[in-house]
Amino acid sequence: MLEILYQDDDIVAVNKPANLAVHRSKFVGPDDAFLIDLLREQVEGRLHLAHRLDRATSGVLLVARSPEVAAQLGEQFMGRSVQKRYLAVVRGWPEPDEGMVDYPLPGSRDTGPRKDARTDYRRLGTVEVDIPLGRYDKQRYAFVAAEPQTGRFRQIRKHFAHIHHPIVGDSQHGRGDHNRLFKQHFASHRLLLHAATLSFAHPRDGRLMAIRAGMDETWERLLDRFGWRDAFERWAGC
Repeated sequence: MLEILYQDDDIVAVNKPANLAVHRSKFVGPDDAFLIDLLREQVEGRLHLAHRLDRATSGVLLVARSPEVAAQLGEQFMGRSVQKRYLAVVRGWPEPDEGMVDYPLPGSRDTGPRKDARTDYRRLGTVEVDIPLGRYDKQRYAFVAAEPQTGRFRQIRKHFAHIHHPIVGDSQHGRGDHNRLFKQHFASHRLLLHAATLSFAHPRDGRLMAIRAGMDETWERLLDRFGWRDAFERWAGC
């Protein structure tokens, strides 16, 4: 069963698990499960995706209950009035600890034209683990918050890779050796990117909606293991 975070006559918000494809596409196999199909088993009526999340990413996913509502929400996303707040674990300690990655990105085809892409980030916590890897006896990782100001394909993942701080668990843009380290030592078998909150105007009456998605067991365990619980609570209270 999918966790439904909010629903009314116009919208449904769910907490998408990691490694679940949202819908059929060229990036997933024909026999895979799809979130939109699972949701139709739980919610009656027509359902229309208002936006997308990568298969590997978890967190808030917004679904409209009519084409008209989907179009209205789509205008908000296109107009960049929707606030999307993500949490991630990255390799290394980004410097400065707060900044913007401003780097144009192509669409789903890497050979396509590049468009402006900007992601604000803030370092919330750091850790150094005593595990040798390569030429280093210790490894550094950071707990970061990210807010994309544009909506390019895999934007956050590509932007952190661009500044040489790839997200842990990213098989396309990350570091395989660090991904394996997290699997072997911390039982983390997922991309550590979570769409934590989504804020937008309700399409019916314009009231501000702020929907938050809780974290899965892997995230909860890492927050405690690395001493990031207090940093998360402070960020969540902002």
